Amino acid sequence: MPGWLSPAHTDRGVASPPSPWSHVARAAAALAAGMGVGRFVYTPILPVMHARAGLSAASGAHLATANYVGYLVGALAGILAPPLVRSPVLLRTCLLALTGSLAAMPATHSTTVWLTLRLLAGIASALIFVIAVSSLHSHLREHPAHLPGWAFGGVGAGIALSGLLVLALRPVADWRAAWWASAALAALLTAGSWNLRPEPAPAPAAQPGTATPRTHRWFGVLFASYTLEGIGYIVAGTFLVAAIEQSSPGWLGSGAWVLVGLAAVPSSALWARLGRRWSRPGLLLVALVVQAVGVALPALVGGVSAALLSAVLFGATFIGVSTLALAAGARLGFPRSVALLTAGYSVGQILGPLVVTPLLRHGYHQALVLAAVVVLMAAAAAAVLRVGLRERGLRASPEPVRGGYGG
Repeated sequence: MPGWLSPAHTDRGVASPPSPWSHVARAAAALAAGMGVGRFVYTPILPVMHARAGLSAASGAHLATANYVGYLVGALAGILAPPLVRSPVLLRTCLLALTGSLAAMPATHSTTVWLTLRLLAGIASALIFVIAVSSLHSHLREHPAHLPGWAFGGVGAGIALSGLLVLALRPVADWRAAWWASAALAALLTAGSWNLRPEPAPAPAAQPGTATPRTHRWFGVLFASYTLEGIGYIVAGTFLVAAIEQSSPGWLGSGAWVLVGLAAVPSSALWARLGRRWSRPGLLLVALVVQAVGVALPALVGGVSAALLSAVLFGATFIGVSTLALAAGARLGFPRSVALLTAGYSVGQILGPLVVTPLLRHGYHQALVLAAVVVLMAAAAAAVLRVGLRERGLRASPEPVRGGYGG
C-alpha cells in the first residue's frame, strides 16, 4: 500500500504524510457548511416561508440579494487582506457565525432582521470558501487535480443534505423547523471541518503576467461570459424550487433540489478530467448550453420528468462552469484573473434577483425563462472566445487549475 494511503505507515522510522483524502474530507465539510447549507438552504425553504411566514416574492428576492452582497463583501475581504486566508481562528469564527445566523432566522418575523442575518451569512460563506480553497491549493498542490474537484463536491453534498432535511419536514410545513434543522446540519459539518489546515504561509509571488494585448481582449470576452453566468445561474439557484412547486406536488421542488446537490457532487472532478482532453472554451460552451436547457425546462414544459431532468442538468453544470472558466482565465495569463472573474461572478449574482424581481408578480416561470436567455448569452460569448482563440492559434486548455467553484 502506498504510504500516502496509510497515515500510520512508517518507513525506517519516518512517518509518511497523512492521506490527502483526509484534507479533502475536511475541506468538503467546510464547503458543505459554508456554501451548500449556509448559502443554498434558502432555496428549498423559500416556498415554505412564502406559505407560512408571510414572505412576499419581492422580499424573498431581497433576502437573496442581501446574501449575495454579503458574499461579495467577504470575497473582496479575502482578496484584499491575504492574512485572513491563513487564519484558522477566522475559519472557525465564520463557521460558528454562519451556524448562528441560520439558527436565528426563526426567532423573528422582521424582514429587516432577516436581511441582516442573510447578509452576515453571505460574508461568512465567502470567507469560508476563500479559506477552504486556499487550503486546497496549498496542501494538495502536488496531488492530482481531481482531488480538489471532489472537495468542491462538498457544495453539492451540502445542497443534497439540506434539501433532504427540508423535504423531510414538509409534512409539518414549519419554516422554523427547517431553519433549525439546517443550523444543526451546519453545526455537524462545522465539527467535521474544525481541524482543516488553512494555507500555512504566504503564497509564492505570482509570475509576471504573460498576457498580450490580444489575450486581454479574449479575457474580456471570458469575463463577460462568466458575469452573465452569475446572473443567470443565481436566478435558478434561488427560485428553482419555488418555480417547480407552482405547478407540481409540493414534495417535487425539494426533491429536485436534492437531485441538484447529488448531481453537483462529482461534477467539478468530472469537468476537470474532460478539460485535460478538450479545450476549456469548447467545454464551457457545452456546459452553458446544457445549463440553459435545465433552467428553462420547468418553465416551458412542466411535469415531474421535466423538473427532475432540470435538476440533474443544473446540478451537473453550475460548479463545472466555474471550474472551466477559472481554468481558461488562468491559461490566458491575465493578471489576477481568478480574482477578477470571481468578482464579476459575484456582481452577477447580486444583479440576478434584482433583474427578475419585476417578473415575480406573475410567478417564477418568467424569471426562469429570462435566466435561461442570459445563460445562452453567456454561451454565445463562450462561442466567440472558442472561435477567436482557435483562429489566432491561442490555447486555453492547459494543465488543470487546482480549484473550481467560483462561489
